[in-house]
Amino acid sequence: MMNPSHPYSALTPDCALDALDATSLKADGRLLALNSYENRVYQMGVEDAAPVVVKFYRPERWSDAAILEEHAFTTELAAREIPVVAPLERNGATLHTHAGFRFAVYPKQGGRMPEFERADTLRRMGRFLGRIHAVGAQADFAHRPTLDIETFGTASRDFLREGNWLPPDLVAAWDSVVEYALAGVAHCYERAGKVRAIRLHGDCHAGNVLWTDDGPHFVDFDDSRMGPAVQDLWMLLSGERDEQQAQMNEILTGYEDFAEFDPRELNLVEALRTLRLIHYAAWLARRWDDPAFPAAFPWFNTQQYWQARILELREQIALMDEAPLVA
Repeated sequence: MMNPSHPYSALTPDCALDALDATSLKADGRLLALNSYENRVYQMGVEDAAPVVVKFYRPERWSDAAILEEHAFTTELAAREIPVVAPLERNGATLHTHAGFRFAVYPKQGGRMPEFERADTLRRMGRFLGRIHAVGAQADFAHRPTLDIETFGTASRDFLREGNWLPPDLVAAWDSVVEYALAGVAHCYERAGKVRAIRLHGDCHAGNVLWTDDGPHFVDFDDSRMGPAVQDLWMLLSGERDEQQAQMNEILTGYEDFAEFDPRELNLVEALRTLRLIHYAAWLARRWDDPAFPAAFPWFNTQQYWQARILELREQIALMDEAPLVA
């Protein structure tokens, strides 16, 4: 049962279907909740038309201007025949409101998980990410944030510390390891020097790429922001260092067909991974009032969870001290 104090408790199936009707697309009553926690996303049937996907934005997370910047970016990419799933324009707009909820309507895109263990898949991913970044580098976001140490690292550390989320017996160990980790991140940034921030997908993991016989289709630009290009590349890597080096070689082979890659950014791979780990823990804590989160992440905030995070950050500290991958 939804917590009545949480905004999403008012987003009933009838409310969601009525929202689609308000865009002049007539819902036929079919509604399937899709896997999403930050927002609420549904596949909905439409009378005499193909099904659509409707995303209801988490209240108060983004301003209207920030959402519209995301829409404009994906629309710009789609206009250049880059395979991204951009919002549909309905009644002259891409951002709609109903019953206090802001939402967007997208075409349904099929596909499967990409096989990142295949060299040809990585090269094709690199080519399309190069095309996305070539467009992303042509202008800056005015209303969306930048991925940096402050927003992902320091702010996340402070939120967890001030909220008393850790078991008392692990506070000292966490405080120590997170400080060393953030110092390691800062050292990686110093080692890289001044790198350019461009418009990114921002969260380019396998779950946000749908693969078809035609190649990748990039979905969910909800975390799109300014940042270094390597942010959209490192999440494609896995395995031991020699495996990651081989994977990066394939990605960059395709990438540099369309965009120039600054090899200094490879100093940031483990730093960005570290920031994501700290930010993810804070994200779960920030969303804990949403009943969907305790149900989906019951292991969060347990003794075992924080012990694992401390060990994980210790490993990251060691990795950030190693020489970076090479281009």
